Parts: sequence; C-alpha cells; structure tokens
Amino acid sequence: MSNAQPILLSAAGIARSRLARLGELMVRHRCWIQGIQWAVVTFYLALVVAPAFMELPPPDARLRDNLVLFAQFLFWGIWWPFVILSMFAVGRLWCGVFCPEGALSEWASRFGAGRPVPRWMKWGGWPFVAFVLTTIYGQMVSVYEYPKAALLVLGGSTVAAMAVALIYGRGRRVWCRHLCPVNGVFGLLARLSPLHFRVDRAAWDAAPAPHTPVDCAPLIDVRRMTGASECHMCGRCAGHRQAVTLAPRWPGSEVGSTATGPWEARLLVFGLLGVAFGAFQWSASPWFVALKQRAAEWLVLHDSFWLLQDNAPWWLLTHYPEANDAFTWLDGLLLLGYIGGQALLVGGWIWAGLHLAGRLSPDPARANALRLAPALIPLGGMSVFVGLSLLTTGQLQGEGIVLGWAAPLRLLLIAGGMAWSLALAARLLRDVAAVRRSAVLGVLLLAMIPVPLLWGMQFYLW
Repeated sequence: MSNAQPILLSAAGIARSRLARLGELMVRHRCWIQGIQWAVVTFYLALVVAPAFMELPPPDARLRDNLVLFAQFLFWGIWWPFVILSMFAVGRLWCGVFCPEGALSEWASRFGAGRPVPRWMKWGGWPFVAFVLTTIYGQMVSVYEYPKAALLVLGGSTVAAMAVALIYGRGRRVWCRHLCPVNGVFGLLARLSPLHFRVDRAAWDAAPAPHTPVDCAPLIDVRRMTGASECHMCGRCAGHRQAVTLAPRWPGSEVGSTATGPWEARLLVFGLLGVAFGAFQWSASPWFVALKQRAAEWLVLHDSFWLLQDNAPWWLLTHYPEANDAFTWLDGLLLLGYIGGQALLVGGWIWAGLHLAGRLSPDPARANALRLAPALIPLGGMSVFVGLSLLTTGQLQGEGIVLGWAAPLRLLLIAGGMAWSLALAARLLRDVAAVRRSAVLGVLLLAMIPVPLLWGMQFYLW
C-alpha cells in the first residue's frame, strides 16, 4: 500500500465521521430546523400571496422597482431551479428542512382527526397523475407569468395539503408521501444524491429494547429503508438504535439497487421527458403558431367563431386583457394537444427504446425496461433544470442582461445528463456480454436523441 492510500482512507473516515455528527446535530437541534421551516413559510407566503393582490406591473417595470416582478424572479428564477439542483446534491433535504407545504401539512396534522390513510390514497399512480395535471393546468393559467395563477396553483396545493392533514395521520406528512405533485419527481432525483441516511440492519436488530419509535413524518419504515428516494432528510432518525447514520455514497449508486415500479418509469419518461418538456417548449414553438393559424383559418372559413372567443375565466385559461394576454378556447385546446402530443411522441420514442433495449438483454423485456428506466434520471433532471433556467434568463433579459453563454451551457448540461445516464446504464449491464451491452447502450443513446435535438432547435432555430 502506498503512503497516499492511508491518507486518503483517513480523510474519507474523517468525512464520514463529520457527516454522522452532522446528522446527530439535526436531532439535537430540532428547534433550529423548525425555526428555518417557519422562516421559509413566511417567505413563501410573502412571495405567493402578496403579489396576487397587487396590480400587474406596467411594461416598463423592472425587477429593482417592482415587487411583483421581483417576487416572480425569486420564486421561479431562483427558488425552483435550485430546488431541482439540490436533489442532485443533498437528496430531499428541501422536503425535510425547507419545504413550506410540508411544514404546514405536518403542523396541521397535529390538530387533525388522525384517521388512517385510506387504501385509494396509496395507489402508486398518484405522483404521475398529480404531476401531469398540475404541470398542464399551470400552463393553461400561465402560472409563471401571473401572481394570481401562482396563488391558485401553489396556494391551492398548500390548502389541499393542510386539508388532507386535518383528516389523515397524526403529526405526519400524508400529502407529501402520497399526493404531492412533485413527490415522485423528487423521489427519482434523490436517487442520484451522494448523501443518504444509511441503516445498519444488524446494529438495529442487535440494539437492546425498549426504544422510542422514530418520529418519521413521511411514514417510512426506517428499519427497512435502503435508499434516499422516500427519505426527507430531516435527520430525526439519525443515531436511532445506533444504526442510522448520515453517510456519503457514490452518486447514482441507488439506481438499480432499488426496484422501479411501472408508474415511476412512466413519470420519468412521459412526465419529466414528455409533459414537462412540452410545457417548457410550446410557447416558443413555431409549429404551435403554425398549427394555431391553420386552425383559426379553418374555423373562420367555416363560420365557426366560438373557439376564437377569449371569454374564459382567468382560473381556467389565461385571461388578462389589461396585459393584452388572453387565451382563446382554441389556444387552450391546442396547448393541451401540443403538450400531450409531444409527451406521446418524445415519451413514446424513449419508452419504445427502453423496451427494445430490454429485448436485447437476457432477461424478460418488460423487466429489463423497468430496470434500465432509472438510468435516464440524470437526463430527465437536467432537462427540467434547463427548462426552469429559461425563466431565469428570460426575466434577466427583460432587465437588459443577455447571457450569451447560457444556450451552449444548457446543451452541455443536457450532454452531461446523457453521459451520466449511459454510465448508469453501463453499470446496470455490467454482467451482460460486451457485444450485447454495447448494442443496448446504442439503443438507449438513440432513444435519448430527441431531448438534445429539440432543445438545440429551441435555442438556435426557433
């Protein structure tokens, strides 16, 4: 053993020890975490509620002199993009320490009826359904542009979370575990995190009784916890029975070590890489504009004008005449069709690629497709971050700040996500023969091609 190896091993041991102590500090100083949560709740309410009762900013308004624009920039331009990035770095620490909706639902549940969670709420498809419906509805009411829409979508979600908390659970986050629109997305991205609370089952079982049960708000069976997908990283279980430790791990090591269900795979492929993709692109797409013009011409030619009316209420379709922004019924239908069509085309292409790759692997095709699907999490996460970053640069551009390097950097991030996805897939296929492994990776690369292709078209052609 060289002299450098003991030094590296010692440094790694020190890092692990410090992480373990940090986890135990989260237990001992729970009051500080609660203080952080209520500070974020206050900030969240200020960003979401106050602007909704203010006048829309005039065309010449700027971030530095208009509270509505400044709140939008903080919330959509800074807050949400970096929440996504935090999942890559520290897992679901956002959920356990900072999320205002989670904090409010847990607080409300302490005063609720405490009923058991019903069976229908445990259906595995809710994360997919909630994400898709919330994403599409947010586009229909222009949630990124108008504070009233943001209050409706985000405030409505918070109210629903507290209502569920007042009925089900006692001091628990039932909404977060089963119905939160981003729970499934966060659970996927957290699999890539280099941090997790590791459970030593042998130490757990060997610990002398009695022990106070873990106060786990997201209803996790900590004894059997094997990953960070469902863990909210709140730290309450750290040190429990001398078996739970905040520890480092290799980024992405959870991919493949925990089973992926069909609804999780659909959320990744048709949600993150389909619906979310379409939601970020439709407003910039010349195809959408051309389709709208042809549809409008056809309606006029056939003396049918009701779809061209813009009399929908603002809570159903964007309707802000004072800002010269009002969706017609045709806009709403085409928006649904465009996002749905892109989700089916892009998601369907990737889904077919996964199943073709599954057929090239030795085990049953469907099982292989589900096993390979989580390898695409880095690409899905990077695509969502790139889409959210468009809001950041778009708002800065309104201030006269043009970031010429943003587009190539975004494509570099997408390329990095593809490379990471291929590396994870290669690790999952390490026991497969080299020729067959190369064929499967080639199919996966082909399946991912629409993502950089469409992003590149938006950055450089549209």
